[in-house]
Formats: sequence, C-alpha cells, structure tokens
Amino acid sequence: MKIKVLDKGHVELMDHMGSDLTVCNAARVSFNKESEWGLDFDAIARLKSCPYDKDDVRMLKEKDEKLIRYLAKHNHWTPFAHPQITLRVKAPVSIRTQFFKHKQGFVENEISRRYVSYEPEFYSPTWRGKPTDGAKQGSEDFITEETRTNLYDAIYRESYETALHVYNTLIEKGIAPEQARFVLPQGMYTEWYWTGSLAAYARFYKQRKDDHAQWEIREYASAVGKIIEPYFPVSWRHLTCREC
Repeated sequence: MKIKVLDKGHVELMDHMGSDLTVCNAARVSFNKESEWGLDFDAIARLKSCPYDKDDVRMLKEKDEKLIRYLAKHNHWTPFAHPQITLRVKAPVSIRTQFFKHKQGFVENEISRRYVSYEPEFYSPTWRGKPTDGAKQGSEDFITEETRTNLYDAIYRESYETALHVYNTLIEKGIAPEQARFVLPQGMYTEWYWTGSLAAYARFYKQRKDDHAQWEIREYASAVGKIIEPYFPVSWRHLTCREC
C-alpha cells in the first residue's frame, strides 16, 4: 500500500508483524493465558459462495476487544510495543526532521547523498501566510491571490535552482558530494525506511495530527494512519481516540 503525500512525497508499507491478537496475547501472558481468533459469521455468510482465506473471516472475540480498550485507556503500552510496522517515507528534509524527533520505539535508515548521484527533487509548497497574532510558529490560511502566489513560486524556484547549480558545480570542480550537499535546501526531498512499534506509531499519529502541528506533517500522519489502521483496527482505534 502506497499513499501519495504533498506533490512528490509518499508513505509506503514495506512490512508488518503482528495483529490485534498479538497485543492481547502479550498482555495475557502475565497470567499464562492465550487467546485465539474468533469467527466473523457475517463475513462467512457473505463469502460462502466464493473462495476465501481464513484471514478473511477471523475477528477478535469480545473479551479481547475489551482487553485492548482497557489497555489503551489505562496507558498499559507495552503490549502495543510488540507489533512492528516498516514504512518507506519520502518527504522534504524539514519535515523529515519532525519525523525523526520521535525516537522511542523507532529506528530509521535514510538515503545518503554521500552515495547517490541522482538529481535532487524539491517540494513545491502551496503558500500560507505567517501568523498575525504574534505567534512564533504556525501559519495562517492558504494564500489564494494568484499574483502573490506566482511571485512566491518564482522566488522559491530561483532559490533552489541556484542551490542545485552550486551543488553540481562544486562536484564538477572536484568537491566530494558529502560536502557539496551542504548547499542543498530544506525543501529537498529525502527518503528513509522507518520501523517502529504500534505503540510508537500511535504516539506519532496523535501528536502530529494535532491542529497545532505543521500542515505538511499532518498530511503525512494522516497517510500513516490510513496504512496502519487496516492491520490493527481495534488497537489503532483505541490508541488514537482523543475522547477515550
């Protein structure tokens, strides 16, 4: 599953391990107990005339869904640390920095411009106004006046085209790519593998979907949620519920 984000970015599922049942059994091992999947008889009835896999008709038993709800509500997070998800993310450097602030439960490996030689790509933003209430961060609404947006686009494009020219010139003049890359701007796209626990992704999602977060990172958080939720529907619902 791959979801496009911004103009050239994306979030892609590479691998996952575990399920809602993994969470339940990680908790029940304290009592030397174990749960099993129940059967979704409604799904069986719908699919009875078609070939189907056992995974298509399994569901958590009611007692296990109640357990997950209890664990999430009372912040018993360790059972949610056992399932793992690996994503491949492509985002501007300045947005990547916000991803990497989330350290607990995550590990990342990023493309390095010490080794790759393809032409950098740059984010083309939809412009927003600066805060008018004296706030030091955040932004106002999107700017829709075409004369203004065309001006900002031209200034921005000239900036990164100049940076790209300097980068390529330095390399042509014999400078190592690991140093030439210092001139590349924060709007450049980068990519990385990002592996984390279900608990870690839920914390990331709740913080970065908040209205106070930057719009771009909220878009990425939304994509992360859309990818993870189908694989852990019960756990994800209770971990990310703001009213629960």
